[in-house]
Amino acid sequence: MSLTLADARVVTPEGVHDGWLTIEDGRITHVGQGRAPRAGHSLGGRYVVPGFVDMHNHGGAGGSFPTGDQDAARAAVELHRRHGTTTMVASLVTATVPGLEAAAASLADLCDDGLLAGLHFEGPYISAARCGAHDPALLREPSPGEFGRLVKAGRGHVRMLTIAAELPGALDTIRAAREHGVIAALGHSDAGYEQTIDGIEAGATVATHLYNAMPPLGHRAPGPVAALLQDERVTVELVNDGVHVHPAMVRLACSAAGPHRTALITDAMAAAGAGDGAYVLGALQVTVSGGVARLTEGGSIAGSTLTMDAAFRRAVQEVGLTLPEAAVTASLTPARVLGLDDTIGSIAAGKAADLVVLTDELEVAGVMRRGAWITEP
Repeated sequence: MSLTLADARVVTPEGVHDGWLTIEDGRITHVGQGRAPRAGHSLGGRYVVPGFVDMHNHGGAGGSFPTGDQDAARAAVELHRRHGTTTMVASLVTATVPGLEAAAASLADLCDDGLLAGLHFEGPYISAARCGAHDPALLREPSPGEFGRLVKAGRGHVRMLTIAAELPGALDTIRAAREHGVIAALGHSDAGYEQTIDGIEAGATVATHLYNAMPPLGHRAPGPVAALLQDERVTVELVNDGVHVHPAMVRLACSAAGPHRTALITDAMAAAGAGDGAYVLGALQVTVSGGVARLTEGGSIAGSTLTMDAAFRRAVQEVGLTLPEAAVTASLTPARVLGLDDTIGSIAAGKAADLVVLTDELEVAGVMRRGAWITEP
């Protein structure tokens, strides 16, 4: 079947234009400007942006990916899809190695089914000094052989590993991750500038939630932030919820790295879309109040309740990105990091029909995935 979406403001990396697009068999076949050549589904002048790609997400709708519970994971995916995330990586947190293997094996089934785009191990190879909402008792020194066990449990679906570059064995484990085809991300780290450079030279190409869980930017001790922002090989994640990072610092990172090296993420946990209350993230108790998730003991930020549509909206309305720039950070850049930008991440002929329809206020009016409406405008 063929579907034409007409009367749209189409957002591409090149700009915003009044136009239309045609979809056949789940793919975009034509993108045009002006009046559609045939009658179609009128979007009434609303914006159309590519489906959001979230490469760092721990759950939502009360469900938590680290548990490995498939029903809870499905509920989280459904919640985030309604908010425009058409591609999502499931992030785990620090646990025992057998626990991580079990969760990865369970979630790999959902990767096989196409519900998830892969798995992300955020821990256990992170710094005790910067562990945030990770159980310090379960942290481990990096081991290439042990990481190989985790990769095997994920049955080819492990996409990313967050690791602290300063730990013994970290550089060898970064190299091993690359050999397994896994993205090495630097984060939850107490590394200095030089140690971070060493991690990048070993093969790390992503900064896990830049600024958070790492030493701050300093004029005498530049730390990891400067190293990660200045290196063209590194893509920086940002949690743009107004809690994790001040808008001015988001603006600084976007200016330094540019949209094509900046990836908006949610770092969402179970409370996303589920309201305030008591939750669990990994082995730790979390209290959510006013939409902010913190460890019940100690008060460290424990993920977020963010959805990608809100991150996108804030990027435009508070950070000051243009619509094309925001779309690149929320879709094309993370798609490229995951190696999926040939099929998703922007609106172009030949790519999957993953689309988000937005109002003038940038609220979600409709979501399409692979040519099928999840929420029809």
